[in-house]
Amino acid sequence: MRWAGSPLLVLLWAFTSRTTGLHIPLEVEQPPTIIDHTVGPIIALPLDNTLTVRCEARGNPPPEYRWVKDGQELNLPNISTVKTENRNGTFMFHNKHFAQFRGKYRCLAFNKLGTAMTKEIEIIVPTSPKFPKEVLDTIVVKEGEPITLNCNPPDGVAPRQLYWMTVDLQHIEQDERVSMGTNGNLYFSYALPKDSRKDYSCFAAFTKIRIIVHKTPMSVKVERLNPENNSSESDHSTLPFRAPSLLLPSGVQTTEVLLKGQDLQLECIPGGYPIPSVTWMKMGETMTDQIILDSFQKKLTIPAVDEKDQGKYMCMAENPAGMAVHYFYVTVEEPPAWLTEPPQSQLTVIGSEVRIECSVTGKPTPAITWRKNGEIFRDDRVNNRQVVDDTVILHKAGPEDSGVYQCEASNQHGSVLANINVLVMDMAPLMLTKDYREYAVIEGGDIIMNCSVFSSPPSSISWTKEGTVIEGERFHVLENGQFLKIIGTEKGDSGKYGCTASNTEGMSSLTALLDVKDPTKIVAPPQDVQIISGTLARLMCRTEYDRSLQDTFEVIWRKDGQEILHSPEESSRHIREGDLLQIMNVNLSDQGMYTCIARTSLDEDNATAFLTVLDVPDAPMSLKISDQDSRNVTLSWTLGSDHNSSVTEFVVEYEESHWEPGRWKELQKVAGNQATAELFLHGDLNYQFRVYAVNAIGPGPPSEATERLKTPPAAPDRNPENIRIHGHLPHEMDISWDPLLPTEYNGPGLEYKVSYRKLEVEDKWQEHLVTRPSFIVRNTSTFAPYEIKIQSRNSLGWGPEPKPVTGYSGEDVPTAAPRDVAVQVINTTVLRVSWSPVLPATVRGHLGGYNIYWKRIKSFLSPDDVLEESDSMSFPGKRNHVIVPGLKPFSEYRLTVNVFNKKGKGPKSDPVAFSTPEGVPGIVPKLFASNIQEDSVLLEWVPPPVTNGFLTGYFLQYHRLNETSLGVIDSFELNITSPDATQVQLGGLVGGSPFRFDLSACTQAGCGPPQAQEYRTVVASVPALFNISSYVSDTFAKISWTAREEQGDSQLCVAYMNNRVGRSEASIATQRWFIGTLCAVALLTLVAVIVCFVTKNKGGKYAGMPPRRQQDTVSMGKVKEKEDLFPDAESRGMNEDTYEYSDSDEKPLKGFILDARDATVWDSDSRDSLVDYAEEKGEFDEDGSFIGEYSGPRSRDSVSEPSGPSAVAE
Repeated sequence: MRWAGSPLLVLLWAFTSRTTGLHIPLEVEQPPTIIDHTVGPIIALPLDNTLTVRCEARGNPPPEYRWVKDGQELNLPNISTVKTENRNGTFMFHNKHFAQFRGKYRCLAFNKLGTAMTKEIEIIVPTSPKFPKEVLDTIVVKEGEPITLNCNPPDGVAPRQLYWMTVDLQHIEQDERVSMGTNGNLYFSYALPKDSRKDYSCFAAFTKIRIIVHKTPMSVKVERLNPENNSSESDHSTLPFRAPSLLLPSGVQTTEVLLKGQDLQLECIPGGYPIPSVTWMKMGETMTDQIILDSFQKKLTIPAVDEKDQGKYMCMAENPAGMAVHYFYVTVEEPPAWLTEPPQSQLTVIGSEVRIECSVTGKPTPAITWRKNGEIFRDDRVNNRQVVDDTVILHKAGPEDSGVYQCEASNQHGSVLANINVLVMDMAPLMLTKDYREYAVIEGGDIIMNCSVFSSPPSSISWTKEGTVIEGERFHVLENGQFLKIIGTEKGDSGKYGCTASNTEGMSSLTALLDVKDPTKIVAPPQDVQIISGTLARLMCRTEYDRSLQDTFEVIWRKDGQEILHSPEESSRHIREGDLLQIMNVNLSDQGMYTCIARTSLDEDNATAFLTVLDVPDAPMSLKISDQDSRNVTLSWTLGSDHNSSVTEFVVEYEESHWEPGRWKELQKVAGNQATAELFLHGDLNYQFRVYAVNAIGPGPPSEATERLKTPPAAPDRNPENIRIHGHLPHEMDISWDPLLPTEYNGPGLEYKVSYRKLEVEDKWQEHLVTRPSFIVRNTSTFAPYEIKIQSRNSLGWGPEPKPVTGYSGEDVPTAAPRDVAVQVINTTVLRVSWSPVLPATVRGHLGGYNIYWKRIKSFLSPDDVLEESDSMSFPGKRNHVIVPGLKPFSEYRLTVNVFNKKGKGPKSDPVAFSTPEGVPGIVPKLFASNIQEDSVLLEWVPPPVTNGFLTGYFLQYHRLNETSLGVIDSFELNITSPDATQVQLGGLVGGSPFRFDLSACTQAGCGPPQAQEYRTVVASVPALFNISSYVSDTFAKISWTAREEQGDSQLCVAYMNNRVGRSEASIATQRWFIGTLCAVALLTLVAVIVCFVTKNKGGKYAGMPPRRQQDTVSMGKVKEKEDLFPDAESRGMNEDTYEYSDSDEKPLKGFILDARDATVWDSDSRDSLVDYAEEKGEFDEDGSFIGEYSGPRSRDSVSEPSGPSAVAE
């Protein structure tokens, strides 16, 4: 979680920059405080163009600056190459003035309240290092004496490197006898003649300033002890022993003073012969384990010394001739340092006591100098100022005691300086934190709200929320109230918070605003996924966050800790769309840990998923062939990476340079858990091998090819396979086989030996050598069995002994026909044929099977017609009977049989005559109905074209069907005995009913398949009513008619339309007679009565049905008028022979059914028009829609009986 807003202010007791302690806001007048300055010493290098010395302070009023150089006021020269900063005390000068500015500087920043100062800043301007020009005499020594060549290197900018070389820049070889000290001198424990030379030179390299200087070459001459020996090499054994002497250091003892933390280096370089050995010890103590001895133990080093390393050390050099010692007195000192921390600045009230302590440590003990505002500060008891060693005490301090006090502690190793701001004042609280500052925090997180105050004396600070004092375990007031920390924030913590600060001088307050936000969460983290290389990877990271932080919300993806940057380029493989990361064309470099980071300015959440890339395996490596002298070799390899998909197998391939150079072929496969393959190789080939691995993704790339392996020639390893024996001619035998591949020759001169002999005869093998993979044996017996062998050989020998195979010589056509052929008629079209098999010898080949031939001689339906219909069937294999289908009934046939082989067909058997019996006729092709009546129908048909015998008549079945389900209600049968009949009249049918008719033709053998058709009988027409009349009043309507006698069993359905006409309130009184007449005419016109006589059986619309007018029938039921339905007096006095119905607003007539026997007949045209309309529309509503319905079952040509209060029944 992050805190919103700017970083927290450094509060009352916090100081700035390098100084810790009091922080006084710049709104309050205060003395200067140094916040930045250059720390010395400064080395002005020749390569530097400029040098900058910094000094910057803060204060109110803004401080001014002055510099002191070597204790004197510095007046900077007014030249262009010296520049000063207007806003601070920094100045810069050019390298041409480096020498002029050499010295020790102090920066003093001052205003009216005091002066602050820096430590001394020393500017060192080194001179260019040089060796002095010298004229050196030759150093002459006797053989065996020690030599010291002095270097005396010049001082310069560290680091400095020293080494000895010749004038041609060859290093002087150093060893146990010859060594260089840390002072640069070159020491020889004893001299040898080979040490004589004139170009010893000491070189000094100053890397920082890129300068190398060297000393004037020195000459050394070593005089031999035996002048007669002119050899450049001296026999060391002839040198006299020389007691040890210390070439470095000189004298008996040396004092070493080091600063704490420096490395101690002590050297003892002895002279003498033999070379003295050097040992070290610490007098009276055991030496530390951290010592380092090098240069043949001539140098002792103790890194980072401290007080415990002080003491007396001794080095001792000894050889058989004597001993020499040297003592080192080691003292460890240290520069001044603060014992704990520098003294702190102070703010105090007027009249209080101020104590400033300057506690330091150092060796020797540092001297402490006190200053105030840069001037020496001394003890003044009269003015209540007291200086006691490292402490300054101000009694009853007043505003005049405010200022900058300096404590400086120094010894010969350095100094430390502290500026202590002392402010003596009384001041009311000053709020340093902005009023109405806004804070935001994520729910559940911690928040710190700031209330920084400056005051003197210190203020008492309290916090409230919306006027209520803050309490609770989650609320913590820190730093004397200047911070309010809320732990585990909740939504209810949002709101206004008040901070009030008060002291004896006054009071001040501020308001802080807190908003607790919803946390950012990843609700659907990315999942670990395995992706095949080259495909698309999708990582989803669905998030939730506080919508008020939408401007700062972002989703960041990282792979293995590195952010995946969004790239607008189309070539980028990473596409970021909201919560989705897509990686196009995944490769192995995309494998790794992906982290989704959802973050706002306040918080973040993250989730990780591992993307595993699956790819084909890497090529195997380090292929090695074992047992290279034989043809059975072992190939081994090292597995490459399987790229997260286990290797299932390895494939070994080979290439040989003789027959198919450059073409790689598969040799062997091995399991994926093996890394070796046993290979059996062919001879006389120049092999090389490679291996590739296969996993679930596919085959990987092949390995590097091995070196060539030449196999020795050998006899063939196998004989030809797939031997084929054919007899294309009766007295020949063709032999062929699959030849050996060229790589299987195993050597030169490949041939095949063909061996054959007759089977089951003591015959000798006939042998022939051929080079082609075929051979023809001539003058053989017809279809005789032979044994055949094929053996391969080359110039190195024969292949393995072959196994013989059996074959036959050429075939010839069969010579005999089947005997005892018999025919058994199974039915009108199928028969069984049997025979006695022919002798195998007469087949003269492999039996192919039997052919059956038959010829239809005549049909018994037309015995005088000559037929030439022939057919045949082949039946393979050995058999003596077959079933022959497909014959025609009522016919005479002749049949023969022969045998066949691959060569051809044998002679036919003697013909056998037989007849097929009479069969059932075929289907009647056409059946149709005509003259369909209410109770009869005329059926007509066309005789079947195929009778398969003599027709004996027809068989008719007809079924009355259910109106809706079309199931059979009644069934009837009729045998028509006349074979020539083509029609029949059926009577006694039910009118208006659907029927299905099935008609079959018959012979003596039975009846054939039926032809079926469906038709519907018609419905009888109903005569119309007559003498229809009507009377209409305001509350009812009366309709009368006369029915005929033949309509007595019918039902009557009455329907009407009602179209009431409203009356306008604005009608003209003078036109009332016209309006009344118009209303009466309209009502009579709109009242329509449909009388529909529906018979009990309705007609359908099947094929062959009569025209529509004949279908418009209705059936009527009996109804009787009831007088009490008409409350009107006029209606009660009407003739009882008529039927009357009322139509009032209170009880409108919906419909009615009347007895048609006593009714009058209405107009035929009106009936037709309304009935036709009812067929199209069904029924009307009360405003004029048709509501009368036909009685009986519903259909398009009928309507159901109406219902409602207006129906009247007898």
